[in-house]
Amino acid sequence: MPEPDLREVALLLREHDDVAVATRELTAGEVLRHGGRELTVLTTVPRGHKIAVHDLDENAPIHKYGQVIGRTTTAVRAGDHVHAHNLGMAAVDHEYEFGTAVTPIPPATGGMRTFQGYRRSDGRVGTRNYIGIVTSVNCSASTARMIADQFRGPIMDIYPNVDGVVALAHDSGCGMVPASEGGQILLRTLRGYANHPNIGGILVLGLGCEMIGVDTLLAGLPENSDTVVERLTIQDTGGVRATVRAGTAVVRTLLERLNERRRETFPASKLVVGLNCGGSDGYSGITANPALGHASDLLVAQGATTVLAETPEVFGAEHLLTRRAVSKEVGQKLLDRIAWWHRYVEAGGGTLDNNPSPGNKAGGLTTILEKSLGAVAKGGSAPLNAVYEYAEPITDSGFTFMDTPGYDPVSVTGLVAGGATVVVFTTGRGSVLGGKPAPVLKVATNTETYQRMSEDMDLDTGGIVTGSLTITEAGDRIFEAILAVASGQETCSEDLDLGRDEFIPWQLGAVT
Repeated sequence: MPEPDLREVALLLREHDDVAVATRELTAGEVLRHGGRELTVLTTVPRGHKIAVHDLDENAPIHKYGQVIGRTTTAVRAGDHVHAHNLGMAAVDHEYEFGTAVTPIPPATGGMRTFQGYRRSDGRVGTRNYIGIVTSVNCSASTARMIADQFRGPIMDIYPNVDGVVALAHDSGCGMVPASEGGQILLRTLRGYANHPNIGGILVLGLGCEMIGVDTLLAGLPENSDTVVERLTIQDTGGVRATVRAGTAVVRTLLERLNERRRETFPASKLVVGLNCGGSDGYSGITANPALGHASDLLVAQGATTVLAETPEVFGAEHLLTRRAVSKEVGQKLLDRIAWWHRYVEAGGGTLDNNPSPGNKAGGLTTILEKSLGAVAKGGSAPLNAVYEYAEPITDSGFTFMDTPGYDPVSVTGLVAGGATVVVFTTGRGSVLGGKPAPVLKVATNTETYQRMSEDMDLDTGGIVTGSLTITEAGDRIFEAILAVASGQETCSEDLDLGRDEFIPWQLGAVT
């Protein structure tokens, strides 16, 4: 049997890369052909991991995607498994350019696409119609959940135009300074959910003596909103039992009103789509992420908004985004947020290269540089129009960025608070993340994960590795799925009723 060519069993992503990504397990002793010579696999290389395609000296830069992902910590021979045992972080010392790679996405040809959504009075369009019980403080969290639990299951069948009642319970709201950075982040998050286009009515629920109270929370809502607003405080209502009874009656009234709303046809330009990933593996930057990047470009061509996030997971690849910034101010804002993160993690005794996680490493990722280069692929090629702080209202169209942690539920919470009405989440190891009120569409990076977790995954992009699917074809499928989900099609996580516990605002600052 002839020796297989390297490209039959591994992906060399750029011509001059030092490593290739195995598409199946490569066994020690296998002989491959590469560049007119034999390449012997010296140590077993798991699927999704990297194999050296030529000899490398100690402290040599290693290239993948045509970019440096780290340096060798010992001499590496051609055919070696390249991973944490011989690859370490490299110093990040980019010379940043601003706007040097801005390539506008032309408007879509062949007609503009539409979806079926819910009209809001301020011009925004929702993809779902929820009632939210927004807690001003953790002290009202249990009560909020008790009220929401009265409206689970068959009782909702009589309200077919309402997607559900969600308790937005959190762990803060008191023992903090409202004007502090942490206090302002919490306020932005709560107000963002209270005013979200996917929420038609809210019950704001407080204890009555907290620092961030019901009135403070409501003071930030726009006056022209058509969100139906009710309020209760536990102390004034007579305690938990009395508040559950009163809250249940309020929600019943809201349900009657919201059930009268109907979906209408809107252009795809009204969509705001969050781009997130988690449980990444060695294929994430090769399959699902660039496919989502293609879908992002298609959305931008329609006039829609897409939002990349997870600042610690663009570290090391931020120079690729600053080149796409429409102005120096936009690019510098991204760099300012990364500088903030350096100070933040150093104060906690860490560094940004503490990432990737153990699961990421088991899947083949070694350094944050490698992970980030794959992560930014979710953002496609469109110009970077804006950079937002966590939970800040998203007002620009086109491709944008929001500063969030890499921790999935916290990141998605920020995106939704900013106004994302659909979230697309790519995963290689497998994720069970869900979201309310914004649906989460999960895309597997490899077919094995898709098949193993078929009840949790919506789409499979593993065919990009096997050659049965192109990035463009996979991106087209994601784009069509976004429109379908925006029009009401349930995602796997919605079918499982996930999302109640994934509302996790980012907590910063001192608690007194």
